[in-house]
Amino acid sequence: MKSLKTNLLVLTLLLSLAFLPAWGQINVILDTDLDSDVDDVGALAMLHTLEANHRVQILGIIVTSDDTHAAACAAVINTFYERPEIPVGVEKGIPLRSFSRYTKALASEFPTGGKQPLDATVLYRQLLTAAADQSVVLVSIGHLTNIRNLLESPPDSISPLTGNALVRQKVRLWSCMGGQFPQGKEANFYRPDPESTRIAVDNWPGDVVFAGWEIGNAIITGSDFLEHSLPDSHPVHRAYALYNSFFGRQSWDQAALLYALSDKPYWELSERGKVKVYEDGSNAWEADPAGNHRYLKEKTAPQEIAKILDALMVGMYRPGY
Repeated sequence: MKSLKTNLLVLTLLLSLAFLPAWGQINVILDTDLDSDVDDVGALAMLHTLEANHRVQILGIIVTSDDTHAAACAAVINTFYERPEIPVGVEKGIPLRSFSRYTKALASEFPTGGKQPLDATVLYRQLLTAAADQSVVLVSIGHLTNIRNLLESPPDSISPLTGNALVRQKVRLWSCMGGQFPQGKEANFYRPDPESTRIAVDNWPGDVVFAGWEIGNAIITGSDFLEHSLPDSHPVHRAYALYNSFFGRQSWDQAALLYALSDKPYWELSERGKVKVYEDGSNAWEADPAGNHRYLKEKTAPQEIAKILDALMVGMYRPGY
């Protein structure tokens, strides 16, 4: 019975893939808090599926986390997908602790590729300096400390530009999983560094689209289909098993990634405006025709989006759609 159910899920997902749009290749930097939740793992798996199909180039992974094993976990996933050369950046000099349900196990059970993580601000500046103007999409699926540090970075031997000027010149879109709209309080904004959220959101010089808590909360992935589509020896399978035994999980991070990298309008966009971030990390929306912020509003049924996300997470993709 389970085999029949799995086969039906595969067929359904294959049919849904017929409606995937054709991406042009996009240069992507992923900023992730790869620790407390497992949707970060799903988002990184999606990125590797898209790179395997020449739809994106992963420039680097910025790990914004105080988990001891988070950077090594990112390296494990990159190495498993045969891309150990992808650089990983971390915030240097902060106290670390071990708290994730899965990062330590993945870091100890799978090869990491042997590369040491770089200072996140240095890596951001290197990647942006080397990129063509307006060619980079930044997707953040964690808290915003390293983005704040980038924006506040001064000219140096890497570039004569400030971090803010580099972003203005090189980044065409920031897709941010954060906040709750039109108002609320969401973890990426308030934990652990709401001051960095306020500074990053207030000072970002280009366009930002926010995928709020309410968008990913209704999209459930990572359950039976993922369990039976990937072998036990796959780090993504292992992460979801350790996190909640394939019970299914909200897809906040994958939604922000799909929006940023797809040309199909799965969501509506709000009017232009500005996100107001308060001292406690809560937020409210202020409409402003001159604003550079927008947020996603539901359009496509969450169950349909979940099929596409699950498929991309397990490596299913049909070139040309």
